Amino acid sequence: MRAIEITQPGPPDVLQLCDRPMPEPKAGELLIKVHAAGINRPDVWQRLGSYAVPKGASDIPGLEIAGEVVGGDLADSGFKIGDMVCALAQGGGYAEYCTAPVEQCLPIPKGLDVVEAASLPETFFTVWSNVFDRVGLTGNETLLVQGGTSGIGVTAIQIATALGHRVFATAGSDEKCRACEVLGAEKGINYKTEDFVEVVKAATNGKGVDVILDIIGGDYVAREINCLADDGRLVFIALAGGNKATLSLGQIMLRRLTITGSTLRARPVAFKAAIADQLRTKVWPLIESGKIKPVVYQTFALEDAAQAHALMESSTHIGKIVLKV
Repeated sequence: MRAIEITQPGPPDVLQLCDRPMPEPKAGELLIKVHAAGINRPDVWQRLGSYAVPKGASDIPGLEIAGEVVGGDLADSGFKIGDMVCALAQGGGYAEYCTAPVEQCLPIPKGLDVVEAASLPETFFTVWSNVFDRVGLTGNETLLVQGGTSGIGVTAIQIATALGHRVFATAGSDEKCRACEVLGAEKGINYKTEDFVEVVKAATNGKGVDVILDIIGGDYVAREINCLADDGRLVFIALAGGNKATLSLGQIMLRRLTITGSTLRARPVAFKAAIADQLRTKVWPLIESGKIKPVVYQTFALEDAAQAHALMESSTHIGKIVLKV
């Protein structure tokens, strides 16, 4: 099969088209003929050599796919040969065929094509796991999303808005801020020209937000502490601004704040299966009703994966970048 391999750690052009043996599904896995594969930041970090591949996973990048079930362990899977699915993979998505655990495969939501479906799994699993399971955004609580036009950002804004929450989001330009608002954010905040703490405090009568989803870390953390409401929660899923921060432990104690975070790829299948069940019952209907819509910025052919990575690293995109296989 054709696939994209990382020839050595480095810039986008180390991604090269190659021939690889077709993967063999293990017990509990489906074999999927890939029609499209989503691009995510962990793919970039893997290419740079800063994100280790878990033991037993493919060295081919790609964590989310959509395509046709062509084999694997179908017994009691709920799927059959020919079904169209999207899946969270352990790797191997930039290829014509990929395996994925049955529990991490979901039917493509009605009304979506394979490109749109391939843009869903990685960010939807991540957002649901962290915002709704880990820190429990609920009721009338408010959310601040850092990086509102990233793949994670457009997902978090839409799910939270569809579930009735007030959402604020930061972005790096006025155009991107407006895009956040079109997706449902009450206010897009240009972090280059505005102080997100001041804007959020003004919009919440000084209270602050209940939950912050952060992909930055670093010197954002102290400001985020000030931006949280009492009993607020701050959850990290990436550290683009660095993994060290100075913050007031006194505020955490006095205001009963929670700081947490997680990664997804290394978690066991059973953990991801529970997320998949939640998505299927609570989020897939919102997609099928049109309340949540995939945001695909641009597509590339498989052999142009290097160009897709260059676009991702430019951070000029809004939403997801997808490879068509």
